[in-house]
Amino acid sequence: MEKKTFKEDPRYRQTNKETLSMVILLIANIIWWYVFAYGLGSRPPEEYTYIMGFPAWFFWSCIVSFVLFSILVWIVVSVVFKDIPLDSFEDEKKGGKGK
Repeated sequence: MEKKTFKEDPRYRQTNKETLSMVILLIANIIWWYVFAYGLGSRPPEEYTYIMGFPAWFFWSCIVSFVLFSILVWIVVSVVFKDIPLDSFEDEKKGGKGK
């Protein structure tokens, strides 16, 4: 009986790195939103401060976070993400192209 050994596809390492970077950005975005929305927005409306006509909590938690995290996603995708072939690992090892 032939014993088969599992060889992990080296592309998994890259995809795990990409996934981890996006999960970190997601968690940072949730924390940012929560801190500003509940930190500045927990006061009575009479005590709100306004930026460009928006309550400060809304401006910082929704508008600034959208712009900031859009830029961060663009930077992370440019730096961390790599173009990897989607052919099967066996085809790639043989040097051929997938079907």
